[in-house]
Amino acid sequence: MSVPNLELKKENSVYILTMTNGEKANTFTADVLAEYHEVLDEVERGDENAALILTSNHDKFWNNGIDLEWLITQPSGYHQEFAGLLDAFYLRWAFLDLPTVGCLTGHTYAAGAILASALDFRFMRNDKGWFCFPEIDIRIPFTAVMHGIVSLLPNRLALRHLMLTGMKVGGEEAEEWQIVDAAYPPDTLFGKAMEHAEMLAKKDRKTYASIKKGMRRELAAMKGPV
Repeated sequence: MSVPNLELKKENSVYILTMTNGEKANTFTADVLAEYHEVLDEVERGDENAALILTSNHDKFWNNGIDLEWLITQPSGYHQEFAGLLDAFYLRWAFLDLPTVGCLTGHTYAAGAILASALDFRFMRNDKGWFCFPEIDIRIPFTAVMHGIVSLLPNRLALRHLMLTGMKVGGEEAEEWQIVDAAYPPDTLFGKAMEHAEMLAKKDRKTYASIKKGMRRELAAMKGPV
């Protein structure tokens, strides 16, 4: 399945969702978010045991968040509406009914870093690319849902520094700070992510989804219809 900015394929029991607009850093617009929902509808139509990898075909950018050039062209007051669309988008990712694995091929910034935080596991390249929440410097506050999503990262000290200083970390440091589960050379990164996804795909899907919802019960209280 392909849409303008995404490609979905399946290898055995693993869905591979590839972001394909690296030339624009895989950034978000309202139309792009709609494409994600269309693809996730396809994933959720199945009920067999499976896992999903979210990756990018670009070696510099995984996802740099909102397309700010697009956003400033929108009508006055639309920013709040778009924030609501993002909240619903993040919550859908956080509660997908199957295991999710991020394969962070490059820069993972702002709204893209929040998306990565919503995934169950994250693997990052170790040689280049930054993970960063620059919201403090670009003067864009987190919504309550976004706070809940980034709080899924396990290291509270790392989270404090990421959110309050806007620091950027590379793959090896991100592993040390427990922002990602592991960092690998680019030639082995996808294989390692795939190996982990294949292991997770053997788990019972309904049981996995139930446990994940229980682990994220505070965030689940914010979840509404998507």
